[in-house]
Order: sequence, then structure tokens, then C-alpha cells
Amino acid sequence: MESEGLAGVRVLIVEDEAMIAMLLQDMLEEMGCVVVATAAALDAALQAAGTAEIDLGILDVNLGGTETYPVADLLRARGIPYVFSTGYGAGTLRDDHQDRPTLQKPFVESDLARCVTRGLAAAP
Repeated sequence: MESEGLAGVRVLIVEDEAMIAMLLQDMLEEMGCVVVATAAALDAALQAAGTAEIDLGILDVNLGGTETYPVADLLRARGIPYVFSTGYGAGTLRDDHQDRPTLQKPFVESDLARCVTRGLAAAP
């Protein structure tokens, strides 16, 4: 079921849990978004964030002990909005990223749609 205003939105998923990445991709595609890249490691995420044609990044804060703030910083520098995905809560985000919308794990499709919409509306 396509969500209003999300059709064609190009998304980068940065998530190290394969099942969560697949769930995000399925939900996003059902909303009409296009997942252009999925990365499970920081190097791959930085490569995609630096080169891919994307409208929004969804970043798991922690990739197996490595934080994704360098990816967020790169997206911000490119003027691309991003949101964080975490099981720890928005209050645990680094101070310079506290203003970003956060998808709290576990989530349902309506949570994801709301977070994507908020992320697109927020300045990077």
C-alpha cells in the first residue's frame, strides 16, 4: 500500500541485521519507495552515501559496535536528509544528531512511514 508522498523516494538502508534490512526494504517498497542501496558495514555505507542518488538515508546507529555517525555527517554534507534506527532510543544519539527523526526498534510500518515523512521534511 503506497504511502502518500513517498512514491519514488530513493532510500539508502544502513543496517547490519539482515532480517531487519529485509523488513525495512519490504516495507519501504510497499510504501512506494525505491531502495537504491543496502549496506551492513561502515565502508560500504560510506561508499553508498558518498555516491548513490538518494533522497533519504535510514541509518542503524550501531553496526556491530561501529557507530554510523560518519555516514550521517557525509549525508548532511551532501544535503541529504537521514533518520536513525535504534533499539536504544533517541536520547542516546550524539548531541550533534539529536535533532534527527529516530525510528525506534521494534517498529511497525506506520512508524516507518511517519519517520520517513518526518525525515524528508527535516533539513539535513
